[in-house]
Amino acid sequence: MDPVRPVDPLIDLTPARVPAALAGEITARAPRVVVVGDALLDGWLSGPARRLGRDGPVPVVELSETRSTPGGAGNAAANLAALGARVELVSVLGDDGDGAVLRELLQSAGVHTAPCVCEDGRATAVKRRLVSAGQPLARYDVGPDRGPRPRTVTALVAALEAALDREPDAVLVADYGLGAVGREVRAALARRRAQIPLLVVDARSGDGWSALAPDAVTPNVAEAAALIGVPEPAGPDRAAWVLAHRAELVAAAGGADVLVTLDVDGAVRLPADPDAPPGRTHAVPGPDSRACGAGDTFTAAITAALASGIVAETALVLAQCAADVVVAQEGTAVCSAGALSARLAARDRGGLLAHRDLLAILDEHRRAGHRIVFTNGCFDVLHRGHVAYLRQARALGDVLVVALNDDDSVERLKGPERPVNPLEDRAGVVGAIECVDLVTAFAEDTPVALIEAVRPDVYTKGGDYTPQMLPETPTVERLGGEVRVLDYLSDHSTTAIVGRIRAGRS
Repeated sequence: MDPVRPVDPLIDLTPARVPAALAGEITARAPRVVVVGDALLDGWLSGPARRLGRDGPVPVVELSETRSTPGGAGNAAANLAALGARVELVSVLGDDGDGAVLRELLQSAGVHTAPCVCEDGRATAVKRRLVSAGQPLARYDVGPDRGPRPRTVTALVAALEAALDREPDAVLVADYGLGAVGREVRAALARRRAQIPLLVVDARSGDGWSALAPDAVTPNVAEAAALIGVPEPAGPDRAAWVLAHRAELVAAAGGADVLVTLDVDGAVRLPADPDAPPGRTHAVPGPDSRACGAGDTFTAAITAALASGIVAETALVLAQCAADVVVAQEGTAVCSAGALSARLAARDRGGLLAHRDLLAILDEHRRAGHRIVFTNGCFDVLHRGHVAYLRQARALGDVLVVALNDDDSVERLKGPERPVNPLEDRAGVVGAIECVDLVTAFAEDTPVALIEAVRPDVYTKGGDYTPQMLPETPTVERLGGEVRVLDYLSDHSTTAIVGRIRAGRS
């Protein structure tokens, strides 16, 4: 009898260092992705509820806001575009007003919708939620009562073939069971499978997809259980259940990597290679009411990362971070490259940000109305004076950016024996201070060029200066910012500390 293979332990990838620069690498790579599947419209109707109805014990919502976002395959496509991918959506849209709204929203999100087929007389699938004080009260759905007509399917297959002719880096299937990816579409994907570098399948039902030998599938835990024909697991340790069914899940998925999403419990990756260790992530907790669309974001991010050449383990952490971003927002949301960079930077305190990534993160802060504070310096041997100064600077706004002189710049300013600590070490120490949000570097003697790009609301400097003495002041003020000179602890300069060390004094 063959020996029983021991169950591999799950490797917790949550603590893994994932540089914020990876989000920018996806944007720079701009992978071409074809999304094929069921696009729908998510609607949100909200307002205060102050009383119950006389005709029944139900809250009466005084409608004050309505908004719509792409859902289903449309949400996956919008998330891919927000991360910097070049996206084509192949789907069936109704010829009603909701279909027109959906197409306009997708185009505004940067999704190429020319491959979408509009069917006369077909209703667009819509999910509308009634919300008060952030709490969903009811949901009502409308949509087609049949699959697409044969001529619609023919046009859909032709659109898919044309999109595949443009040699995408990846194809993402988002099958919500509304008929956009029926037998004919699957057959077209099967005929062209050898030309698809990366095939990711996110399907509500796993039936029929294993024959295409996808590279990755992304079921939630209920879909994973249905995939192998067993009841959905109950209890707190669903990750252990996923791991125990590794071989069955991989086989049922056609030999793909299986990425099972566990909502509040994160995600588990089961590599197709039986010798590769499985891994998992943990989610940042959030209310269930904000989890709408997080699975689409996860799948979009994993697709974008893998299509950009990011290794699978790192891609899993990156996708989890993207899902965490949208769970922190109301309704169906997307995770932009800047928001993902910000989330990764928050996990990697002290990581040195390239200017490209810094500016993407700051764009997100500006959209949120945050006040940006900027300071700079060598910060060579960190001391109490530095910490006190940085705390004062952070109190002037919502986000503090510290720009460090690089090593060559420090040497020019301070002499050939400086810096004492190299740039990456200085960044690691400065970034570990709670009041510091973002750390970057510059090579010039002054940060004027970087200030031009950052456009801070407040520029701070510590020492015996007046704003008029600083070369940065004209640039800051021209950009609409203010210059603040903060307290200076004269006995706590790095130069003084180094001097005392050399003199043999503490």
